[in-house]
Formats: sequence, C-alpha cells, structure tokens
Amino acid sequence: MTIFGITLSLAVIWLIVAAVCGIIEALTMGLTTIWFTGGAIMASIAAMAGLSLIVQIIVFLVVSIVLIYFTRPLAKKKLKVGSEKTNVDALVGREALVTETIEPFSTGQAKVDGLVWSAVSKENHSTIKSGTTVTINGIEGVKLIVSPSGQ
Repeated sequence: MTIFGITLSLAVIWLIVAAVCGIIEALTMGLTTIWFTGGAIMASIAAMAGLSLIVQIIVFLVVSIVLIYFTRPLAKKKLKVGSEKTNVDALVGREALVTETIEPFSTGQAKVDGLVWSAVSKENHSTIKSGTTVTINGIEGVKLIVSPSGQ
C-alpha cells in the first residue's frame, strides 16, 4: 500500500494503528483505546504471517473485544478509574463534632474541617448531645447523616 509516496506493508500500517491508539490512551488515560492497541498488534502479526486483510480485520476485532470484555473490569478495579472521592463524598466515614444538639426527627449542627453543617441522626429516634463526636454515615443534600462514634 502506498501512502504519500511511501510503500507500507499491512503489518506496518497495523503497527501505526497500534501506536496511535497507544498515544491516545496515554493522553486520555481513560482505558478506552488501549484494548485496540493489543488488537492492532495481533493484526500486525497476522499480516506478517501472510493472512488476508479480512482475516487481519477479524483478528483485530476479536482480540480487541476479548481484551475489553475480560481485562477492562480488572484494570478499572486495580487502577480505580473514576472512583476517587471528591468534595463532600470524601466526608463519609470521617468524624465531626456536634455543635448544636440533634433532637429526634430534627436537625442539629455538626462541625467538620472547620465548616458547620446541618446534621440529622442516622437513628431518627435518638438524641445526640452537643459536644459529642459523631461519624458521618452519609450526606443528603446539605445535611450530614451521623451516628455517635463507636456505633
């Protein structure tokens, strides 16, 4: 095949496709094109073995799909892609100090990282006195859902 006056074999073209996919993956780090890099490398090997273009395309597609199906979930789990807690989600599991008593079925206030939040008890029927250290169990809107530490 001739591109811009340069004659390239199909094996080289597949390696170029693999390099482009690898570069895109390096720039985005989104675990999207790395699987196609593997497929393109295998298609290049098929081209070097003298297999037809149709077989090379089938090898590319099959290897890419198999890599996506079997290795993407493992890679996402190990690399924790998109699972970093940010902002308020990072507060869950941390401790806060109750600054205004939390009455049953009512709101009080709790302070965490120097900020005062509205807070409600995880157990609606319990009272949490001012000065108590609590664990943040969740966040609903702008309210912390808390329980006394150690429970």
